[in-house]
Amino acid sequence: MSKKAIGLIVKCIEGVVDPLGRIGSWFAFLMVLVMFLIVVLRYVFQIGSIALQESIMYINALIFVCGVAYTLKEGGHVRVDVFYGQLSNRAKALIDIFGNLVFLGLTTGFIFWASWDYVSVSWLIREGSAESSGLPFVYLLKTTILAIPLLLIFQGIAEFFKSYNKFRQG
Repeated sequence: MSKKAIGLIVKCIEGVVDPLGRIGSWFAFLMVLVMFLIVVLRYVFQIGSIALQESIMYINALIFVCGVAYTLKEGGHVRVDVFYGQLSNRAKALIDIFGNLVFLGLTTGFIFWASWDYVSVSWLIREGSAESSGLPFVYLLKTTILAIPLLLIFQGIAEFFKSYNKFRQG
């Protein structure tokens, strides 16, 4: 595959991942505001809302979904860097390629496979909150479990191609 084609693929993937990362940061801000609202309503006005409290879980899930691929793109995930920092660019690229294919690929594949039935049953019954005044969208919340490995593998493809280019350049 040509350098230009690889660059286009990476640009397209990161064109989706970058805005998602920014959206995720706004969800973090939204979560703080909703939490503040919950506290004010409860302790100042003695008003409680289960739906509002459950919305924190939904917002938290959206933060993770939006941020997971962006964090991979920015190199923010955990990495054991004992020897890696002292290696040549070509050796680093080879390790990154191997890590993307084996560790990221297998982990995301396993998460997706292991979660599929759990999420599909939730969709089948249109699962809602156990609380009568809770949010009726638990099936949507559980869908985020499948979105995370999909977005990770999506960004993993971009990381693979970037490492492949780095390996070819030496």
